[in-house]
Amino acid sequence: MKIFTSIWMVIVFAVVLTGVRIDNSDTVKILRYKTWDHFQQVHPRQEVSDQIVVVNITESDIKKYGQWPWPRHILGIFHSNLSEAGAILVNYNILFAEQDRMSGTEYLKSMPIINLELREQLGKVLLDTDAVFSAVMKQYGNAVLMMSVKNKKDNTIVRTTQIIQKGDAIPWLYNYAGIVPPHTKVAAGSTAIGVNVTSPEPDAVVRKMPMLIRVGDKIYPSMILENIRLINKSKRIKVISKQHGIDQILVKKDAGIPVNHNAEMYINYAEPTDYTQLTADEVFSNEHKDKLAGKIVVVGLDAAGLSVLKYTPHGLTTDQIITAQALDTTMTGKYLFRLAQADAYEVFFMALLLLLLIIVLPRTSVLLAVPLLIFIEGGVAYASFVAYANKGFLIDPSFIMLSVFLVWSHSVYNNFATQSRLKQQIKRQFEHYLDPRMVKKLQKDPGLLKLGGETRYMTFMFCDIRGFTPISEQYKDNPAELTKLINRFLTRMTNVIIANSGTVDKFMGDCIMAFWNAPLDTENHQMLAVLTATQMQSELATLNEQLTRESLPNIKVGIGINSGEALVGNMGSDQRFDYSVIGDPVNLAARLESASKTLGHTLIVGEATKKVIEDKFEFKFVDSITVKGKTEQIKVYTLER
Repeated sequence: MKIFTSIWMVIVFAVVLTGVRIDNSDTVKILRYKTWDHFQQVHPRQEVSDQIVVVNITESDIKKYGQWPWPRHILGIFHSNLSEAGAILVNYNILFAEQDRMSGTEYLKSMPIINLELREQLGKVLLDTDAVFSAVMKQYGNAVLMMSVKNKKDNTIVRTTQIIQKGDAIPWLYNYAGIVPPHTKVAAGSTAIGVNVTSPEPDAVVRKMPMLIRVGDKIYPSMILENIRLINKSKRIKVISKQHGIDQILVKKDAGIPVNHNAEMYINYAEPTDYTQLTADEVFSNEHKDKLAGKIVVVGLDAAGLSVLKYTPHGLTTDQIITAQALDTTMTGKYLFRLAQADAYEVFFMALLLLLLIIVLPRTSVLLAVPLLIFIEGGVAYASFVAYANKGFLIDPSFIMLSVFLVWSHSVYNNFATQSRLKQQIKRQFEHYLDPRMVKKLQKDPGLLKLGGETRYMTFMFCDIRGFTPISEQYKDNPAELTKLINRFLTRMTNVIIANSGTVDKFMGDCIMAFWNAPLDTENHQMLAVLTATQMQSELATLNEQLTRESLPNIKVGIGINSGEALVGNMGSDQRFDYSVIGDPVNLAARLESASKTLGHTLIVGEATKKVIEDKFEFKFVDSITVKGKTEQIKVYTLER
């Protein structure tokens, strides 16, 4: 279980998240695109030109003028009305791939007339509606017709605007098997022909349109690009390719469309209701002519069963509205940009953030970790939104924010688990040796405890039973009773030590080792140690009274106290260790306890302890002694009683 809460697991998790982002799967893309969709919903393009008018062929138009497709001489009248009203360009989001089935020439083909002379005479008088429509478009010179693509390969090649390549653009363009152009007769009257397709997306939402595509080695321009070319009165298109993909598409030296490395333009959507929309009937009846003067018109179907609705960031809409939005993006110049190197920059930034979190969070409390998360997540979201709203830059905050949250959650959980384990360790290690209030204090702030070891100025106590051998002799046939007697003694002495903020280091048979001023700072630790010794003697007197009544042997003790600097911390092997203390002052305290018997006093206090608290107690000089391991004499004291 510990492996899952280690720093290495967090690092592995961060590396996996970075790998997922580098892989850039459809799930990652959808998350990115949905974020940008939300940006467009919250802050749609504010600037809308008055150059675009959408004309919808609606159900009411079909009821009035007959079933679709209308005869193309009717469309000739329709185009004439638009042009006479002042439309500068008319885009047909309708594919005229076949001859008009209602044309007189097509009707003649289906008539079973064997007489060739009669057939020839009828051919001269029957109306060729395709030719009529084409002638009208050619007269006004403002029609932009639509091409589409297909999955079936053929040898159809359509003549389009000249495209000049600087660098090799072919590998970067969307490749389709075949092209579906308008019928030759109709196309003859057009001013321009362009492809009208949208970029394939994993969630089928229209966000981009390719400005150039290819069928084999033949490059075709989009309707949008052809509009820009015609507006700028250019006769050719130039595409500049670099190492990372398509860099620029120009119709003039200073005019073009910003695209990504696949020659796609991001559509900057405005509110669909901001566009002027007319019906075909309003065009036929010459209503609202003022709304068409000097405008670019987009014509499309908006009748049930005829129009194909597509998903956009603003919901379902028709092809002609999407084309209008794309055209208006170019008219306003409010383009959306996505750098070719954006993915690499985002991966680097994400990895850097995750690395910082891995370094910082283990050293941060939960109270600080939450504001840190809010600051990072809010900063990333705000920065990316401001870049979009103010500059049109598309930065993906989604996976960065998700990864930051996941690594943050893992790290915070690790901190919690580590602290929980530490608190349990502290409880197990100290609950029997420290005042419960001190244990809770340590659990609340484990930082107070330096288990690795530290040098502290402390006070040490050793307390041992005198004459333990004669007592044990009395119990040689009943060791269990001896154990009970010793435990009664140790329990009472331990309670006194703990009550005075002491730490019981260990029990060595009938001996108690204790110290003060660790693991927590303890003020007046010298005084508390001496006070504890006096209370232990009083508690022992009470215990002996009980033992006398029970006809049990009385207990006598020797106590040694000394102060000084010692090393305190977890001592032992990797398999087993204890919180303990080592140092010369500790050894001296043990020697003073041993000397108490020969000196004839229960309590012996070292000079280092006595100097600090000589105004608190009445000390009595006992002697200057030389203990084992020391050459110089040491003054020792006891308390006046």
